[in-house]
Amino acid sequence: MEKLLILNPGSTSTKIAVYEDENQLFVESISHSADEIAKYDLIIDQFEFRKDMILEVLKEKGIELASLTGIVARGGLLPPLKAGAYQVNDDMVWQLKNKPAMEHASNLGAVIADAIAKPLGIPAFIYDGVTVDEMLPILKLTGLKEIKRKGIGHNLNTRAAAMRYARENNKTYADCKLIVVHLGGGISVTLQYGGKVADIINDEDGPFAPERAGGLPSQSLVKYIEETGISTKDMLKKMKSRGGLVSYLGVNDSREVEKMIAEGNQEAKLVYDAMALNVARKIGEEAATVSGDVEAVILTGGIAYSEYFTSEVKKYSEWIAPVIVYPGENEMESLALGGLRVLRGQEQAHEFVKQA
Repeated sequence: MEKLLILNPGSTSTKIAVYEDENQLFVESISHSADEIAKYDLIIDQFEFRKDMILEVLKEKGIELASLTGIVARGGLLPPLKAGAYQVNDDMVWQLKNKPAMEHASNLGAVIADAIAKPLGIPAFIYDGVTVDEMLPILKLTGLKEIKRKGIGHNLNTRAAAMRYARENNKTYADCKLIVVHLGGGISVTLQYGGKVADIINDEDGPFAPERAGGLPSQSLVKYIEETGISTKDMLKKMKSRGGLVSYLGVNDSREVEKMIAEGNQEAKLVYDAMALNVARKIGEEAATVSGDVEAVILTGGIAYSEYFTSEVKKYSEWIAPVIVYPGENEMESLALGGLRVLRGQEQAHEFVKQA
């Protein structure tokens, strides 16, 4: 029997869970107030604070550290990765502490996992990190040589959904050719076949979302920055957290938008329907990459619970392939199942080498 601690640090919370094989013993989200987080200049400075809270919860739940056989953490903003598992090592900890690709709370996951696992003599892993980049070279090119598309996005949830589809259809993941869409605060559209995430249209150039602006007309964007004098930092923040539904309607919860529509708000309907249509258009874009040879389109993430939204996406996409809905993000379960596959010898963990 394997007993796994699962760690998923976010900007305002740290989710933890313990699994015995596939069985979840508990899951808990530890909230962090703005005042608590404000004490730390850098995200990595929160290491001791978050680790101590995790250990306290495990103590309260009666989980003996010595009973753990492994730890799996959400992958942070590392240099480009392959899909699957990486065993946490000194190089990875150094990279996340000293030279991450970007500042993000998920960078703490592997660092905390390593600190808990080492004294216990058990392995720690990350699985399907945010920066998985297996994109085909032809898909990285843009209209400027100096700028290329990047493989970064909701890999954990979309790969888990693809693997679920494979299991339910008695196939191997490598034999499936799927378009998987993550519908959350940000929206990404992935093309998965040959056992890889062959392409990803992420929230940098994809559909607008509850909080993300998505892909914007480039010349209009440049002119807007010049005319307003907005700083690069503030513009990026606006695009990441004040775009999409927030920009048009002032809310980031799709349920609130659907309530507006039910009350007869025509602007809300126009914006929400446009978001669904944009998702479908990007599904079509990925379908073109494989000449329409797609086995299924999968919708997952929090907004996939919405029958209204998923039915709109289906309306524009079912001509490509059957559209299947797997609602929810299921990140903790996805991390646990990935770790179990490695510990059971069904997958082999990659080795991370630091990039100074």
